[in-house]
Amino acid sequence: MRRPATLLLAATLLLPAATVAACSGGSSTPSPSNSSATGSPSSSPTTSAQDEAALAAVKVSGDLGSAPKVTFDTPFAVSTTVARMDTKGSGDPIAKGAMVQVDYAVFSGDDGSKVGSTWDTGKPDVLPLGSLNPAFEPLVSTLVGAPMGSRVVLGIPGAPATESQAAQPSSVMVLEVDKVVPTRATGTPVTPPAGLPTVTLDSSGQPSITVPSDATKPTDLVTQTLIKGDGAEVKSGDTLTVQYSGWLWDGTQFDSSWTRGTPFQTQIGVGQVVKGWDQGLVGQTVGSQVLLVIPPSLGYGDQEQGSIPAGSTLIFVVDILAAH
Repeated sequence: MRRPATLLLAATLLLPAATVAACSGGSSTPSPSNSSATGSPSSSPTTSAQDEAALAAVKVSGDLGSAPKVTFDTPFAVSTTVARMDTKGSGDPIAKGAMVQVDYAVFSGDDGSKVGSTWDTGKPDVLPLGSLNPAFEPLVSTLVGAPMGSRVVLGIPGAPATESQAAQPSSVMVLEVDKVVPTRATGTPVTPPAGLPTVTLDSSGQPSITVPSDATKPTDLVTQTLIKGDGAEVKSGDTLTVQYSGWLWDGTQFDSSWTRGTPFQTQIGVGQVVKGWDQGLVGQTVGSQVLLVIPPSLGYGDQEQGSIPAGSTLIFVVDILAAH
């Protein structure tokens, strides 16, 4: 299970994710001075002056790099997403489409209580700015071009009740950008042994494969590092941010985060993905690219899974971009 703050970030900011075949059951900058900037909110054309005033009244204090103190009058409510720069960092400008590591805290507009905080868990999250729900363009436009290390305040509208979920109040999010996350594996190339599917990368890092005609389907999991990253070791329970593509043994591609245009996030080692991922990725290092050849027993077994026939041997190339 994801922690509450991460769940809110994924559910509200990211575009709806396609079903990822790796999931079990079909299913996770010039350097200006570090100065305070209570600038005007960045908003969409439909944002009202009332929404902007509500966000401007949110008070944030504390040093960058540590959990902020946030106060506001309740109930807090906005009708559309609105964002403002709170404090500028001192790093390089954040590029359009960048993937960034962030810390954030979320507060209920009903009573100001904290919903969740990565500062509390000690586990920052990863936000792909090129893959956010269009409703969060105010956040993107506030961050793009801003110096790394900046802190932004975001007002998020509530949601009405549905058959499966109670009504959600508006919320306040304070978000700080820690660093840029690479969009592809980075590290030392490793020469794989003969007989495995051959992986070729295009200029962006997107992989394609060729399965040798004399190759034999393995009965056990094959885990082959293709690029050895120098980041932290992946531990069971970590939330991974990855780029991946998956193929059947005959070379037919059935899924790819590259073609969807956004990295995939999942918790690893706890049954959120097929066993071949859990067994093959735990113990790898951040920055690595890993080839996984997964026998049916560690994939979907004798169950058909969308375009994946029953009894399929699966091939994945996974770039491990971040773990937290």
